[in-house]
Amino acid sequence: MAYYAALLHMIDLEKNKEIRPLHVEYLEKLEEEGKVFARGPFGDDSGGLVVYVADSYEEALTLAENDPIVSNNVRRLELKEWKKN
Repeated sequence: MAYYAALLHMIDLEKNKEIRPLHVEYLEKLEEEGKVFARGPFGDDSGGLVVYVADSYEEALTLAENDPIVSNNVRRLELKEWKKN
């Protein structure tokens, strides 16, 4: 297992208000499955961060791209492997 940081850069703040409940529900489900290590918004409304737990970059990318906040073009995804110490 590895950790992958999904930086979710805000694109549409108004649409974010509409889609955010679906985003939270999606992440809560993944958290129950052990696929989310940490998550939360940035304090300046510029987006947020999700740290996924996955077997590969491809799995983490699929998880991140299936997030309604990304698939509805509310936030732009930037995904990087994160080395947890």
